[in-house]
Amino acid sequence: MPIKIPANLPAFNVLKREGVMVVDEELASHQDIRPLNIALLNLMPKKIQTENQFARLIGATPLQIELTLVRMSEHQTRNTAAEHMESFYQPFEEVSHRKFDGLIITGAPIEHLPFSEVTYWDELRRIMDWTQTNVHSTFGVCWGGMAMINHFHGVPKHMLAQKAFGCFKHRNLAPASPYLRGFSDECVVPVSRWTEMRQEEVDAAPGLVTLLGSDEVGPCLVEDPDHRALYIFNHFEYDRDTLKQEFDRDVEAGVPVTLPCNYYPGDDPAQVPLNRWRSHAHLLYGNWINEMYQSTPYDLEQIGT
Repeated sequence: MPIKIPANLPAFNVLKREGVMVVDEELASHQDIRPLNIALLNLMPKKIQTENQFARLIGATPLQIELTLVRMSEHQTRNTAAEHMESFYQPFEEVSHRKFDGLIITGAPIEHLPFSEVTYWDELRRIMDWTQTNVHSTFGVCWGGMAMINHFHGVPKHMLAQKAFGCFKHRNLAPASPYLRGFSDECVVPVSRWTEMRQEEVDAAPGLVTLLGSDEVGPCLVEDPDHRALYIFNHFEYDRDTLKQEFDRDVEAGVPVTLPCNYYPGDDPAQVPLNRWRSHAHLLYGNWINEMYQSTPYDLEQIGT
């Protein structure tokens, strides 16, 4: 939440340059308050687990959030009970007339496929275009972020020879960014993907700004101001044991898999892994929500105009 101080106080400009959220008396007196409407387009097979992960993060701020769960209209999930989907999810076509302050597009376990071969790619492209008129700020996560940066900028994803799997150190490349308020110079982020985005190709796309990056696994968090979007290619939302679940699943299925790096104490899978990213996860999503709160129109119908 912002701090309200006089605009002519010396601290005002100092804090603003440092990325601290400040408002002056005039702006504060004209602010109207209402719940923020955020939609979650859930493309993950374990719908309930993903709901919990994102709801935990976006529900941790003092602001009131109304969360709408959305699914693809033209794709039926096989991993979540039909009763759950019927009770709690709305197909995109049923919410396409609405406007939202925020939208999260999750990852999906289809990264080995070219985008054009994804069965719901045409509908997802319509959704991404729809965000430009009906959503104030969009957050694309992992494959969802790769899909968005490809759709809007043509940045390709590349297959990796070996899965990027584990907890990797990332550098804070934009300390004054409002999305990185409170971030340390370095942070650890869980990574689980067979594809990568390349920094030089992100840099070549006009308007994109890389906020977090790793020497080992490349760009992580990219801001796209022109499309009012953030793209994150890794998984701040993961629980303590999510990487463990993925590792155990692959071992049981006989799939060749390496031990997730920098995850188990002493690299011993018999040990309980430590969650070393939770605080930065809450910071990032809290900053996103606060930035949205400060800039979204009070009248939802003005979004996109």
